[in-house]
Amino acid sequence: MRIITINTNGIRAAERKGFFPWLVQQDADIVCIQETKAQPEQLSADAFRPEGYHCYYHSAEKKGYSGVAIYSKHKPEKVIVGMGFDDIDSEGRYLEIQLGKLSVISLYLPSGSSKEERQAFKYSVMDRFMPILQESARSDRDYIICGDWNIAHKEIDLKNWKANQKNSGFLPAERAWLDQLFEQEAWADGFRAINQEADQYTWWSNRGQAWAKNVGWRIDYQVISEHLQDKVQSASIYKDQRFSDHSPLIMDYEYEIS
Repeated sequence: MRIITINTNGIRAAERKGFFPWLVQQDADIVCIQETKAQPEQLSADAFRPEGYHCYYHSAEKKGYSGVAIYSKHKPEKVIVGMGFDDIDSEGRYLEIQLGKLSVISLYLPSGSSKEERQAFKYSVMDRFMPILQESARSDRDYIICGDWNIAHKEIDLKNWKANQKNSGFLPAERAWLDQLFEQEAWADGFRAINQEADQYTWWSNRGQAWAKNVGWRIDYQVISEHLQDKVQSASIYKDQRFSDHSPLIMDYEYEIS
């Protein structure tokens, strides 16, 4: 089972950069997209409904902002739109499909880098999401939560960690939240289950020569039910083409969708 996640920073912009022809070649079972930045009426073209996939979008109320999507080769038994909180769901940040025992989620956690109010909102989302994660971990379902979590977990997960310790995305409280998720709750960082190498980044600032110099952050994850760790076969970050300021995270699992 191949699952791809990518923050497209505008799905229409990614389409112009050749994202969809590339996607077809990947033959993924499930594709999770964040930051579609498009309203439903802007997604009617065939390009945004790839052949062979069941396509689901959850757009933000605000135009040109946020939004998530999931494409699945298998028709879900259930689609859950939103986390269940109006202020979060109005920004189009959570979409879940259920395929037999498996739930796959496309998640876009807020960034807090623009102003203090957004950092406060980010913490609020994290506070409300943790009980959901705890309850999900206790269920008998298998979970793969794909997306832009907007947090680099460890020093190895960003190039300039010393200079970013007071910046959103690498704040002690954010990192401690992921510590709890991976060390106390029954969740795992799917990528790190098999890849412990440094310089593995999924996002690069548009400032300076960040991309050329690989001065990046690993903030895009596939967070998996802890017992799925031994099902991870491969994990790679695709960098041969640029569709966004993020790169696709491609993961293969030894898992049969029932």
